[in-house]
Amino acid sequence: MSGLIGQDMLAVDRIISQRLSSGVPLVGQVSQHIIQAGGKRLRPVLLLLMSGALGYQGQHHHTLAAVIEFIHTATLLHDDVVDDSKLRRGKPTANALFGNPASVLVGDFLYSRAFQMMVECQNMRVLDIVADATNVIAEGEVMQLMNMHDASLSEDGYLNVIRSKTAKLFEASTRLPAVLMGIDAATEDACARYGQALGTAFQVIDDVLDYDGDATLMGKNLGDDLREGKATLPLIFAMQRGNANECALIKHAIEQGEEQALHDIASIVRNTGAMQATREAASAQAQLALDALEVLPASVHKSALQELAEQLLSRQS
Repeated sequence: MSGLIGQDMLAVDRIISQRLSSGVPLVGQVSQHIIQAGGKRLRPVLLLLMSGALGYQGQHHHTLAAVIEFIHTATLLHDDVVDDSKLRRGKPTANALFGNPASVLVGDFLYSRAFQMMVECQNMRVLDIVADATNVIAEGEVMQLMNMHDASLSEDGYLNVIRSKTAKLFEASTRLPAVLMGIDAATEDACARYGQALGTAFQVIDDVLDYDGDATLMGKNLGDDLREGKATLPLIFAMQRGNANECALIKHAIEQGEEQALHDIASIVRNTGAMQATREAASAQAQLALDALEVLPASVHKSALQELAEQLLSRQS
């Protein structure tokens, strides 16, 4: 895949480097720390691949890929403050190194820089899509905050949060190339559905790995979700399937934010079939993503988008 969009990613990286510049040294230090921390750049990759699949020939997709990465990075800075996270991608978080105030304020800088860059595209629909996505992500963050330590959260409630908090930026990443191309509404909607379904599957698998992953590969502490009191899908399914004692243990851990019982709870998640059920839920979302691509003509870029959806289910980090 690197050969397919390698030159495009280099162009995006150049834009990111140029637009991170600021007369305030701390802005650059915090921004560079998290931007260069080894992330997958998955959202820009999706935007570039979808641009290729649709046959886009302009330059705005490079700028918009950088915009998407800036918005994503801003959410990470704010997330780590809210969650009091100490590790991200195996390295100390920005808030652990620079403090919460710097992380929040530099996150604000990245949001505002992203909106400055969007204006350069001179396309009101682009502004509308990214502004809407940013607002929905913020709503998702607040919904998640409200759901903390709520062991009664339903599957629908959980999915509502991740479709706002995580999948919305995936959706914007795959919708924007269609807008740049000015293609028909049905194809645009299919591109957006691919992104939303892929983003949902991505987050569901991420939540699985909190109980079945490798901390070294993931670059974060396993059990963070439990410590933060998040009722994720593996726990929701485990409470639906477990006996009274198992349910009580999980409920107590969520309500109190206790990770001491992580080993026992991980065993319950596996033994009740909740892990498999969660992976099946992710697989269903990945299939929705693959189905959405059917409207696109055959191409190497479309094949890469299909491969991403298929590989997602086997990710370990």
